[in-house]
Amino acid sequence: MPITAKTYMYCDVFVQVPQTEHEWKLIASDFWIQWQFPNCLGALDGKHVHIVPPANCGSLYYNYKQFNSIVLLALVDAQYRFLYVDIGSYGRISDGGVYNSSSLSAAIQSNALHIPPDSLLPHSNISCPYVLVADDAFGLSRQIMKPYTCRNLSQSQRIYNYRLSRSRRVVENAFGIMSSRFRVFGKAIAQDPDKVQTIVMAACCLHNFLLRNPTSAVQYLPDDCDTQSNLQSVAAVRCNRPSNDALAVRVDFERYFNSEAGAVSWQTDAINYSKSC
Repeated sequence: MPITAKTYMYCDVFVQVPQTEHEWKLIASDFWIQWQFPNCLGALDGKHVHIVPPANCGSLYYNYKQFNSIVLLALVDAQYRFLYVDIGSYGRISDGGVYNSSSLSAAIQSNALHIPPDSLLPHSNISCPYVLVADDAFGLSRQIMKPYTCRNLSQSQRIYNYRLSRSRRVVENAFGIMSSRFRVFGKAIAQDPDKVQTIVMAACCLHNFLLRNPTSAVQYLPDDCDTQSNLQSVAAVRCNRPSNDALAVRVDFERYFNSEAGAVSWQTDAINYSKSC
């Protein structure tokens, strides 16, 4: 079974899933201020942690990148801090598969985390749910927003993708910062998978602890937070067709980002620059 933050004594002091509407709204406010994505409760992603496989394990840990690993699934806030981690799924499992079987998915589906109800996006009459932002490895749902993947996107769809990418990259950066500071991630970890899970959990807790204090955070964070991670991305999985409700929510965010209320001054230049590169 995957190990979560709640499995470890004392770890929930450093890696905490919000439990109240007020706590979630503070995180969403941070994402809006820092990354201009409203109603965002966190950025979600998974990475492979390279391990030396145990004897007689067959292909359980062997991933599509052709090495053995366990999966680290994480939800990160706007300040690169881990809100939730799930460690230990076999490397052959996709991001979406790990999330769907996680305690986070179950808690969101049952509303055990007291996520706020739908609300109006800032300065608009567009009502949207509070969501997680993720990449194409996850399925689009009413709780998870992902980019458009079709070719020949319209300008408004490309702007939506850009705005989502800006907020989603905080989880990539969190992985990059942690893996660059803790050298254990630089090569395959030669320990039993159970011990690797403990090591990774400890690194996540230390990462959050060092970000708590402004003085230590300045020393811990690199000059450029767009840090390349030593951890490899998890494969995408073919998902069921998203519901009409999920598609409508994505269209509402797209519409908002292209409206006077939700646009940022540099977004058109940003997508034109990326198109020319």
